[in-house]
Amino acid sequence: MGALSGVIVAVDAGGSKTDAVALTIDGELVAHERGGGSSPHFEGLGEAVAVVDGLVRAVAGRSRVVHAGLYVSGLDLPVEVDRYATAVAGLDWAGDSTVVANDLYALLRAGTDEPDAVAIVCGTGVNAVGVRADGAEVRFPSLGGLSGDWGGGGGLGEQALWHAARDVDGRGPRTALTTAIVDRLGVASVQALIEDLHFGRRDSNDLAALAPAVFEAARSGDAVAAELVDRQADEIVAFARACVTRLGLGDLAIPIVLGGGIIRAGDPRLISGIASGLAAVAPRARIEMLDASPIVGAALLALGSAGARPEALHRARRAVTRGTRAEYADVARETESVGS
Repeated sequence: MGALSGVIVAVDAGGSKTDAVALTIDGELVAHERGGGSSPHFEGLGEAVAVVDGLVRAVAGRSRVVHAGLYVSGLDLPVEVDRYATAVAGLDWAGDSTVVANDLYALLRAGTDEPDAVAIVCGTGVNAVGVRADGAEVRFPSLGGLSGDWGGGGGLGEQALWHAARDVDGRGPRTALTTAIVDRLGVASVQALIEDLHFGRRDSNDLAALAPAVFEAARSGDAVAAELVDRQADEIVAFARACVTRLGLGDLAIPIVLGGGIIRAGDPRLISGIASGLAAVAPRARIEMLDASPIVGAALLALGSAGARPEALHRARRAVTRGTRAEYADVARETESVGS
């Protein structure tokens, strides 16, 4: 167990699933557990913390938690980080060293340890972070349309319904998305779905399940769906452009880590659009498609904060990658069917 008597716990808390691991200071994987989504934006602060609390206790077991690193979706503003940190501070496993941060940092660390880098996630939503060796960072509020955000499963689903509604009533062009929505969500009609959403009989988060239908329709030649895929690629490139421009990294050979369910599904049109767009804004940059769960990055960050040696970090990367690969593959398959 090394010099520390206890375990280091790392958490990657996303909108659709939450991973937690416990490790020794030597980088040995003690336990891994997965639970449901725990983003405060979707679940509310109390329920989000409760999910994480349960998973931390599950992986720690009878061991003392000597350090915890919590990387949480939805903590995009400093006040949100502070509120979450306050909410966990009273838990008996939390301490002065507990780290609370946005889950983008876990994704970034899972993909690279280079000091100049960009990470972009496109899953349920879209967000990014850029970092520079001198400590400068670029972040985004990620508050949806209020802060200029669009995309991910939620954005694609909303736009699919928008176009389908205009197809049905004649204001817009015909699109295969209209039939796809009825089939995918099992509704009587597009109009019935609109009424269910309007009267609160159905949650708007359900629209994220339409993302795969958008990509399928685009591959079948539907012009409306193809425009949505191209728009998603452009939005991802826009995040990268903002990061490299504001940090002055546009001429450097930096890694741009891409993760999240929408990207991981690997749609050729989307990936091609991202690649060509990034080549224009950062010609020397290289794309790093994240093939490991972000919990790997959370584990490395937590161990680093606890003072683990480099060899322990290498051991932990291998152990956590092996320990979570099967479930990560399951999420990839689910992404193809639900789009988030």
